[in-house]
Amino acid sequence: MRQKRIRGERTTLLDVANKAGVSAITVSRALREPDRVSEELRERILKVVAETGYVPDFAARALASRHNGIVCALIPEVSSLAVMNIIHGIEARLQDTDLRIQYANAWRDADKEKRQLELFLSQHPAGILMAGGQNQQIIVDLILGAKCPVVHMIDINLTALGTVVGSDHCTAAKVAIRHLLDCRYRRIAILGAGVDLRVQRRLEGYRVTLEEEGLYDPQLVMMLPEATSVPLGCRMLRETMESHPDVDAVFCLNDDLALGAYFECKRRGMRVPEDFGICGYNDVNFAAVAEPPLTTVRIPRYDMGYRAADLLIRQINGEKAAHQSIDLGFQLMVRGTTRDTA
Repeated sequence: MRQKRIRGERTTLLDVANKAGVSAITVSRALREPDRVSEELRERILKVVAETGYVPDFAARALASRHNGIVCALIPEVSSLAVMNIIHGIEARLQDTDLRIQYANAWRDADKEKRQLELFLSQHPAGILMAGGQNQQIIVDLILGAKCPVVHMIDINLTALGTVVGSDHCTAAKVAIRHLLDCRYRRIAILGAGVDLRVQRRLEGYRVTLEEEGLYDPQLVMMLPEATSVPLGCRMLRETMESHPDVDAVFCLNDDLALGAYFECKRRGMRVPEDFGICGYNDVNFAAVAEPPLTTVRIPRYDMGYRAADLLIRQINGEKAAHQSIDLGFQLMVRGTTRDTA
């Protein structure tokens, strides 16, 4: 039975140690590094923890270890399906550690991102995961002064401080556009929302590839600073077709925009892929089960979150950080919304 305590009275690590008949250091080790104590001893300590209702004092831990035991993750848009895949990877890696996770939404805004990073650093975190990077120059000084490890999840070709985990978004876009060209589409528009550095790199790949073929038309570029969504994809394609009815394909920089574009095609009686081609980006969970299945670029978002969290944990635990870029690659998933190339 859990020991009753006076309201407001906090069970301490020493209370647990005395009741279990061990030292406070042993209790701390059993909770933080359970593999370093015997199973019998660990079970005895955990039983006392349960009986006393002991909760670790993270503020005290921060004073002792110079960090608060929290991994802070700065993300661009929490509602994005692609970002959620990254979060799932982060959570999977952290779940068996004694580190906690705290998220902040930067809303793809450079000023908000800077402010959130300042707040994170003021809390003495164990480490920081950055999936943003709206304006890297703005945050350089903050990261240089950080007393904790920082791992970025961004385009591998963009300069960042510390370890970078990501994909080459410019090259991925080039492969997608080359596929649309191989499918005999020629008037290819591009739809993007929530414009950030990764989206800008995809736009660059689109532009360069079409310029090489003499087919680039800046009037077919529609980029909006709004949160990406299926309804937005419908509206963007509708406006594109109203002003440029000769467009025969669209490269959408998120899969939800691509799904919205497909719904708009259905409303207009346009056959996909015969009359109109659609290629998305990210390969989120609905892409393969849509009807027809969505042609898209697969970015290993879950792996990105897991790998970044793993590298950060290693650095928190004392492993020396190497300034490195880890390329997780990408894959073009050719499905039913684009023609056969034969």
